[in-house]
Amino acid sequence: MNSASSPAHVCIARHGETDWNVAGILQGWLDVRINDQGRRQAYELVAALGQANFSLVCSSPLARSLETAEIIAHSLRLPPPVCIEGLKERNFGVIQGVPKAELAELNPVLLQQIMRRNPAADFEQGETMDEFADRILAALRFIGRHYPGQRILVITHGWVMDVITRHVAGLPRNAILNMKRKNGETLWLEVTGQAIGRV
Repeated sequence: MNSASSPAHVCIARHGETDWNVAGILQGWLDVRINDQGRRQAYELVAALGQANFSLVCSSPLARSLETAEIIAHSLRLPPPVCIEGLKERNFGVIQGVPKAELAELNPVLLQQIMRRNPAADFEQGETMDEFADRILAALRFIGRHYPGQRILVITHGWVMDVITRHVAGLPRNAILNMKRKNGETLWLEVTGQAIGRV
């Protein structure tokens, strides 16, 4: 079943909660560890996905994702997570580490775009939407190429899941989804080195 042409069955999950999630501080590429609730969410994923027969956990290298992945991999007796740089959250540039309450004063238009998760938001010194989406989709195709026929759990971030959701729904990259993935929420995909589709 794991011939080179077989798709990888990939479960995408958002990392556990951080204190910055609760406080409304923009994280982006900054490293913030998960909190106690985030650890509980990781164990809830263990319980929910324990029968999925994963062979591996892949993760964004950012601490909130990697710690979630490490808890799950250890609990399911899997090898340590494989870090994939391309799975990182969008780089929000100069506003990383800025509380949303402060951004409301500094740049209320940008805050409104962020609250709506508008992919067209322009982040000074950050990533464009195309740079971000290209990176995410390339990381998924990498998984499809390297783990054909396997069941892989991927721990990543909210805006990353938005990119994937648009792609598998055939929506344009600048579509506003009017939804936000919760910490611990999952999405199943079939992935090859060329194609990414929803199960």
